[in-house]
Amino acid sequence: MTLLRVNNLAIDVVRDGEDCHLVHDAHFSVDRGETVAIVGESGSGKSLTALAIMGLLGEGLSVSGGQILFEGQDLTQISPQEHNALRGRGIAMIFQEPMTSLNPVRSIESQLTEGMRLKMGLSRRAARARALDLLNEVGISDPERRLRQFPHQLSGGMRQRVMIAIALSCEPKLILADEPTTALDVTIQAQILALTSRLCRDHGVGLVLITHNLGIVARHAQNVAVMYGGRVVERATARQLYREPQHPYTQGLLASVPRLDLPRDVPLQPVPGAPPDPMEHVPGCRFHPRCSKATEICAQQTPGFAMSGGHEVACWHSGFGTPNAEDPAA
Repeated sequence: MTLLRVNNLAIDVVRDGEDCHLVHDAHFSVDRGETVAIVGESGSGKSLTALAIMGLLGEGLSVSGGQILFEGQDLTQISPQEHNALRGRGIAMIFQEPMTSLNPVRSIESQLTEGMRLKMGLSRRAARARALDLLNEVGISDPERRLRQFPHQLSGGMRQRVMIAIALSCEPKLILADEPTTALDVTIQAQILALTSRLCRDHGVGLVLITHNLGIVARHAQNVAVMYGGRVVERATARQLYREPQHPYTQGLLASVPRLDLPRDVPLQPVPGAPPDPMEHVPGCRFHPRCSKATEICAQQTPGFAMSGGHEVACWHSGFGTPNAEDPAA
């Protein structure tokens, strides 16, 4: 059963009295117990999409189109109070940097039990007992002592495990993990990703894993959506994406990941150029200024999606045939 479905989501910001499109076509779906990765460089719209789902867009930002269907309910049409009631029990989020997300002057126990007492109505004793169980489940040793400590007394990996425990504390149906391993070394990264995926699978929780690195999602995601310039440009199962990447941007991301099956002296192939300014309008395909395959049509018309076996790509030069042009009014 589909837990979350994002359809053609558009997010705008007001600049000099005019609306600028930061995200203009985000679309993907998540089933119960499934991990979906959203991949792309900084500024591609990944985190904005997650914040829109949570109802936490900042001042000046707004959803200007599309749908966010959670269990069939369109979250773009509900009130802030209804969105607040949904957070914790329905949807939870693991933020990018736990040191800035955790309150430095409150104990781990206070932060871990607060949501359970507010959202689930647990007593202080019941919430503390559940907090101990959660710390054990996420692999934190000596949980009794950790509950009394403060965030600065924990390592980066332990703080991230606390964030996972907080996200799981109110038994949500969906978790959004925004770059959950950015500040960690590769060994801890692997542990955190494996832990998050296992817990979500065991609890039947849908997981949206937001990252800029395709290399870390191969083992943990069932489906992948690649975003560039505020738009999903390719969507496929992880197996399809790694075996036959169709969009030149996806191919560039994969080529920039170190591989153990290649000789050491083979240089990495970075994606040339830089991502577009989110505020700048780029006609046609937004990737065309950096694309070696770009032709005249790429600079003039935005490609729609071509599809083969559930694998979608928005590119004029994919192996799936020529797509239709995207409706400029959409």
